[in-house]
Amino acid sequence: MEFIPIGIVRSRLFSAGAPPFQSVFSEEEGKIDVFPEYREGLKNIEGFSHLILISCFDRATQQALTEQALIDDVAPHGIFACRHFNRPNPIGISYVALTRVNGHILSVKGLDLLDGTPILDIKPYIPAFDSIPDARSGWVTADHIRRIRAAGSHAHKVPDSGRPQE
Repeated sequence: MEFIPIGIVRSRLFSAGAPPFQSVFSEEEGKIDVFPEYREGLKNIEGFSHLILISCFDRATQQALTEQALIDDVAPHGIFACRHFNRPNPIGISYVALTRVNGHILSVKGLDLLDGTPILDIKPYIPAFDSIPDARSGWVTADHIRRIRAAGSHAHKVPDSGRPQE
């Protein structure tokens, strides 16, 4: 099985630990640059307010079956019971607001991905399909969500003037 990126993220988030932990708590703006051979697939996308980005955590450092949640002080959880990036298949899902379409460039808000992250797929967010009001959150408590939201407001980014110094 092989996946080929259809585009790439352009953002001000450059280093591990920089992105907010969940896109829903992010105010970070950026762009998705869709590669030429996939641009026809953007037809009619401008009518959607939100998108689901499927990405590859290409800078994940390992694969694990248990992992400490990023904002958690208890024992590790099974990797399939958390959203950590060190997964057997390093695939990420982000929900972003689509703010503008300019040809093959999608301007988005709510990014939680590093600059250069490969995008594997883009899907429209459709509330009737993608929202499950009665879903349960397992071990994720209201306090855990509050701490993730707070941590997301401390995203590390570089100024619009350019990339970080090497």
